[in-house]
Amino acid sequence: MFILPEEVTLIEVGPRDGLQNESKHVLEEDKLAFIHALQEAGITEMELTSFVSPKWVPQMADAANIVKKTKKIGKQIVLTPNEKGADLALEAGARSVAVFVGVSNSFNKKNINRTTDESVEALKPVILKLKEQGIYVRACISTAFYCPFEGKINPDSVVELCLRFIEMGIDELSVADTVGRANPRESFDLFKKLIDELPKVLITAHFHDTRKMAIANIFAAMQAGIDRFDSSAGGLGGCPFSPGATGNVATEDVAHMMDSLNIHTGISVKKVCEAVAVIAPHVSHPIETGMYRLFLNEQL
Repeated sequence: MFILPEEVTLIEVGPRDGLQNESKHVLEEDKLAFIHALQEAGITEMELTSFVSPKWVPQMADAANIVKKTKKIGKQIVLTPNEKGADLALEAGARSVAVFVGVSNSFNKKNINRTTDESVEALKPVILKLKEQGIYVRACISTAFYCPFEGKINPDSVVELCLRFIEMGIDELSVADTVGRANPRESFDLFKKLIDELPKVLITAHFHDTRKMAIANIFAAMQAGIDRFDSSAGGLGGCPFSPGATGNVATEDVAHMMDSLNIHTGISVKKVCEAVAVIAPHVSHPIETGMYRLFLNEQL
């Protein structure tokens, strides 16, 4: 017998995770139009942008303006890799911040030239400072299932890293299949372990769709007790430090599955597709998610 939640929260990551590594420059006004269309679709939690060096990530150079000009609806999260990024985010008016660390040492070294332990220690004063100012802090746990350099990750290492962030007072964990290699059994097992060992912690699952297993992995995570999922309109995204990994699971496809299971999300699939249509002309590749194709063919 399936165990399903009555309600699921989808956290939209398209404007940040989806566009951050987009090779084609997306104008500020087009990002804002995309964000506002997603809000119109009923999305109330969203990663807006990232306060990173424009030298390394020029796509996010307009981060402060995005935060200031976005309509203040729901929880608006910004990514901050270090203290400088956190200070800039606060200066722009952000009240919800995400930090990130990979379970894999090799992934961290490729990404930010630090080991996992060094990354956590560097973030500790940043998180404490944010919490002292009443900021909501989300810790993104990358490579929780597989690493492109080290292979299969030990679930105990995931729990250990999560515990370190919990001790710092974070508000939420986003646990990611960054490579997109997890299968439903692995999804169920890891999230059941996390829920059993961290019963009072807000946990979100984040799946990439490299092998077209993300929807199945979400279903398995729900069986384990997860009711929060990151997703990206149009399936936008990808990680430059994870060779071969493709975009995030598509918001419109996840919302459709939830609708078909009578699980409430508060999100309109059709309006998400309309938001995808807003951004589609401004990205470098065609968007071909299942529900968006039906929308374009007027079959939705």
